[in-house]
Amino acid sequence: MKIILDNGHGRETAGKCSPDGRLLEYAYTREIVRRIAAELESRGLDVSRLVPEQEDIPLKERVSRANKLYQEAGKQAILISVHVNAAGQGGEWLSAKGWEAWTSVGNTKADDLASCLYEAAGAAGFKLRKDETDGDPDKEGHLYILKHTLCPAVLTENLFQDNREEVDFLLSDTGKKAIVDLHVAGIVHYLDSLT
Repeated sequence: MKIILDNGHGRETAGKCSPDGRLLEYAYTREIVRRIAAELESRGLDVSRLVPEQEDIPLKERVSRANKLYQEAGKQAILISVHVNAAGQGGEWLSAKGWEAWTSVGNTKADDLASCLYEAAGAAGFKLRKDETDGDPDKEGHLYILKHTLCPAVLTENLFQDNREEVDFLLSDTGKKAIVDLHVAGIVHYLDSLT
């Protein structure tokens, strides 16, 4: 199974940072994705980073890359797009907090992957932001990368870049390890469930 990791936004994407500029989403998610990839590869898993560039690669191009990797892997791939949430536009500290995952609308193959990630985030002690109206915890939306990627795809929102307490945690060694570990645990649990 190919594991495709996407690190979301690029360097020039406006507003994707903490109010004090300490957390830059493009840099943070690239570091987290590199660490997730290294940990998964150390377990012998097949991993591809979707966006190694620092620039903001358009969604259409990212989807095209993901779909190509999916085809090359014999239609045996999953995608996880790693982000940091925001309640506002990046200009002030706010109080929203917690961890969440998104899938495309309806019952999809990605629901099981999202559930495994939620389970890992809960075990790590994160406040979970859920929508269980359809029987699973993930939130659903018409996010481009989820809607147009052929393989099961989940977008994770890893705490809030405009919550001071969460930014302090995200930037700490403990916080980075927790975010990496929950992704690795969720992915491994999902892969184990397939066998």
